[in-house]
Amino acid sequence: MRIIADANIPFVRECLSCVGDVQVLGGREITPEVVANADALLVRSITPVNEQLLRGSSVRFVGTATIGFDHVDVAYLERNGIGFASAPGSNANSAAEYVIAGLLEIARRRRLRLEGKSIGVIGVGNVGSRVARKCEALGMRVLRNDPPLARSTGILPVALQGQDAPATHGRDAHATTDPKYVPIEALCDCDFITIHTPLTREGVDKTFHLADAGFFSRLKPEAVFVNASRGAVVDSEALKAAIRAGRLQAVVLDVWEGEPNIDIELLEKVDLGTPHVAGYAFDGKVAGMIMIYRSLCEHFGLTPKFDGKDFLPVPAIPRLEIETGSVGSEKGRSGLYSSTKSLGSISLKNGKGESLDARLGFEGEKSSQEIFPPQSRPDLPFSDPGAADEELLARIVEKVYSIAQDDRNTRQIADQPSEGRGRFFDALRKNYPVRREFQNTTVVLDRPRESLARKLRGIGFVVEGS
Repeated sequence: MRIIADANIPFVRECLSCVGDVQVLGGREITPEVVANADALLVRSITPVNEQLLRGSSVRFVGTATIGFDHVDVAYLERNGIGFASAPGSNANSAAEYVIAGLLEIARRRRLRLEGKSIGVIGVGNVGSRVARKCEALGMRVLRNDPPLARSTGILPVALQGQDAPATHGRDAHATTDPKYVPIEALCDCDFITIHTPLTREGVDKTFHLADAGFFSRLKPEAVFVNASRGAVVDSEALKAAIRAGRLQAVVLDVWEGEPNIDIELLEKVDLGTPHVAGYAFDGKVAGMIMIYRSLCEHFGLTPKFDGKDFLPVPAIPRLEIETGSVGSEKGRSGLYSSTKSLGSISLKNGKGESLDARLGFEGEKSSQEIFPPQSRPDLPFSDPGAADEELLARIVEKVYSIAQDDRNTRQIADQPSEGRGRFFDALRKNYPVRREFQNTTVVLDRPRESLARKLRGIGFVVEGS
């Protein structure tokens, strides 16, 4: 069997070599000539899979190691008897952790509190549902919008309650409304908005340019906007206009219209910009590879030999030890805790009781082990445990995954010649450093601190000492 695979799928050669001859290429190097004599094609999101690519080829199976598959003409595959598999849910947790990292970083930069704030989640599938649960764990009030999911339950969305609409699907038009799902208009007063929909260009639930000029005009002034779904879900010109008009307090973008040739003006305007890597935690990438490997084996009647644990390395940061004793330990005359004290300290252990001096970041640079300098948020009242919790959370998350570093790397695109910017964007993705999910790190608290422990567990960490 001859298999063509995107080189950005980790361990694809090592895994799939047990069933055939594997040739790995960059996703944009997969052409009709390359796939002409292949039996199977394994891609990620940057390779359009359609009649133009596959016409006349011997390909009998296509797998995409991604949640979404708007880059695949599934109807064409079905008409031609070509098997297909995607990897739903494989990197959903990774993408949700990206959103949490972004929210914590924006909150720190803008001196915001997340607890008690409202967030509207548009699209509550594999990723959005995880985002919603993690945000609730942080004490945020979550509003969920997902018309297709609301219809699939047979329960009318709020906006249609009592109307004679096909969304009833044969049920009583006066069925009780499911409070989990609200119309998109109900999100307009939210402090934060995050989008997690697929990209669809037609139909009643079309998401192409879902976030257009009208959408941004209806949002609460100074809302924070996040998109980690697909670039074309957002009208880039409308977003730039909203930023210029000061309607948005902050913007986090992982996906862009026209990738890899992204809008440099938009990149310069957003607060955090990353190169379509929200789902790039290594755990999710390996899980996606295993899912399409097993689907390929099933399609061709083969017995799978491997699973994910055969390829996942030991995490670089298995343990973080947190000293919280200095938090709120001294009061000043105002009754607030001293703003000159450190919130605490973090020491890294490798699981054998040995300290780790540093960890490698992008391009091999070392970052300091100590990430709790003297108080970086002098405005925070340390008599408020929630404020201290969020500062600690931000710094713990940053130690495991620095979204700010991804942002700094992405901004280097603007320094490239215009003709090389697309290649640089792709290189950021191809050479993305190993990032592990929060579940691989145990946070050890020096004393019981239930509110912090609950939030840490809620966003995915293992916690000891509380």
